[in-house]
Amino acid sequence: MKIGMISFAHMHAFSYAKHLLADPEVEITAIWDEDHERGSKMANLFNCQYIDDLEQLLELELQAVVVCSENKKHKEHVVAAARAGKHILCEKPIATEVEDAKEMIQACEEAGVILQVAYPVRFAPAIQRVRELIRSGAIGEVVAINGTNHGQMPGGWFIEKELSGGGAATDHIVHVMDLIRWILHDEVKNVYAELDTKFYSIDVEDCGIVTLELESGIIVTIDPSWSRPKTFPTWGDVLLEFVGTKGTLSVDAFKQHSVYYNDTEKKIQHLSWADDMDQGLIADFLQCVRQKGKPSITGEDGLRTLEVVKAAYESDRLKKVVSINK
Repeated sequence: MKIGMISFAHMHAFSYAKHLLADPEVEITAIWDEDHERGSKMANLFNCQYIDDLEQLLELELQAVVVCSENKKHKEHVVAAARAGKHILCEKPIATEVEDAKEMIQACEEAGVILQVAYPVRFAPAIQRVRELIRSGAIGEVVAINGTNHGQMPGGWFIEKELSGGGAATDHIVHVMDLIRWILHDEVKNVYAELDTKFYSIDVEDCGIVTLELESGIIVTIDPSWSRPKTFPTWGDVLLEFVGTKGTLSVDAFKQHSVYYNDTEKKIQHLSWADDMDQGLIADFLQCVRQKGKPSITGEDGLRTLEVVKAAYESDRLKKVVSINK
């Protein structure tokens, strides 16, 4: 299977490329990146062709592409790939605007190509076990959820609103919200959010609290802050606590790790020994392409989580509850 990579702007691109090449039947044929130096470097690293013209890359006989460009550029790149007949794995969030996401989904439907959104945390073994327990009724009826997705402030284009679409809320709400939708098969009804910039001198929010009411009546709180210091032993965390009528279930998606006291780099690190969630995401996407089936994480999944993000910004702006009407 021949795959093209569209941009290495997002740091996840490196991991995705590594896992693509771990499949003996997969070849990364070419890389496009508008940053010539970065694209050439990655092409040398992954032993493939660097192409500085996206249209030229999409003319190649590729079965699929992986889009890891800046959030704002997802629409342009996904629509172009769809019209060229390529199946697509798109980094999250699907887009920066709801209407853009809808146009991307429509373009892929019209072209008959797969659009999968990159939510790799679904493939964390601990999260999959939680889903099994919740859906089996182990803690009874879920009445409340507390979720956090803390991280280090990534810098670069992530803090340039015209490219990212926003700060920590854009970056982190979507992961937690995708897990909640996937585990409960529930949608968001009302959103109240307070967002702010407390940790860094940047032009986008770096912290906040988002409170949600699901259609079922479940109450959810999400802390999506970039609050982890540079000395934190990993990039961040994903924590969920489900409160049920028969018990409470807590999960730390990255709990399975060893502590590495790294004197060479003068830092302490968490080294995961759990199954690699990115590997699970890539394997799932490749299987979907091979079988020409429906992706396990659809464009609509990306759209629904983006709707929550946009409602959070609107709520923060208006200082009141915002309802999501589908």
